[in-house]
Amino acid sequence: MNETPLLEVEDLRVSFATPNGPVEVVKGLSFTLGREERLGIVGESGSGKSMTGRSILRLIRAPGKQTAKTLRFDGLDLMAQGNRQMRKVRGARISMIMQDPKFSLNPVMTIGEQIAEALRVHERLPRRDLRARVIEMLTSVRINDPGRVARMYPHEVSGGMGQRVMIAMMLIPRPQLLIADEPTSALDVSVQAQVLDLIEELVTGNGMGLILISHDLNLVARYCDRILVMNGGEVVEACAAQRLHEASHPYTRGLLAAQPRMEETRDELPVLDRSGGAGT
Repeated sequence: MNETPLLEVEDLRVSFATPNGPVEVVKGLSFTLGREERLGIVGESGSGKSMTGRSILRLIRAPGKQTAKTLRFDGLDLMAQGNRQMRKVRGARISMIMQDPKFSLNPVMTIGEQIAEALRVHERLPRRDLRARVIEMLTSVRINDPGRVARMYPHEVSGGMGQRVMIAMMLIPRPQLLIADEPTSALDVSVQAQVLDLIEELVTGNGMGLILISHDLNLVARYCDRILVMNGGEVVEACAAQRLHEASHPYTRGLLAAQPRMEETRDELPVLDRSGGAGT
């Protein structure tokens, strides 16, 4: 059994130039991801969690700047790879589900063509085999009548189905790591659980690693093994998912306290104090 981490990150920094000098949005982030481990990254909007996901795939473009002492995936030094080499990694070995499929899918290509393109970039397959893989993938994300859906355009499907299509597109190359950036943010609550259950089933069934980026602590605690809490571009707390309720950092305690509960008896929810915990 291979005990080496799937992903190693040390002193990851992302900054953007401004008239007043560079501003760091990710500040010296370090963590490892085990093989088949499910890691949650949580925090408020602007905490740096999405930039962390994008930087793993080296998707930070000018005027942004990315540095790291170590950014190693399955033994491969990602910081040493050029754009051509990274194109072989993106999709084939590391896939990323972006927020809101309506902005990620090409409106003038059918769903089947887009999923096939995600596979064709990395594998050469006969047309018949390519179509069979597309239908198989659509079936695996629980889409009824996959042949009909493959002929449809993005505007013809619902948000929930569009997100399933994005999952199919990202997983059809059979990557080793899936980064899911707010994969259910545009969906109704009733559909969110279905999509996350599906991601969990596919990740577990294919022996993949998962990085789930979200602002919802309870959701991440349910689907992940370990959690990193980010604030202001830094990790302020790391803990096992099942021990999230025992978190000690004031910021994490503030996030937990600010969440409404089914049995709510408080007249007002606490307001998060940006300098630390929760205040009123």
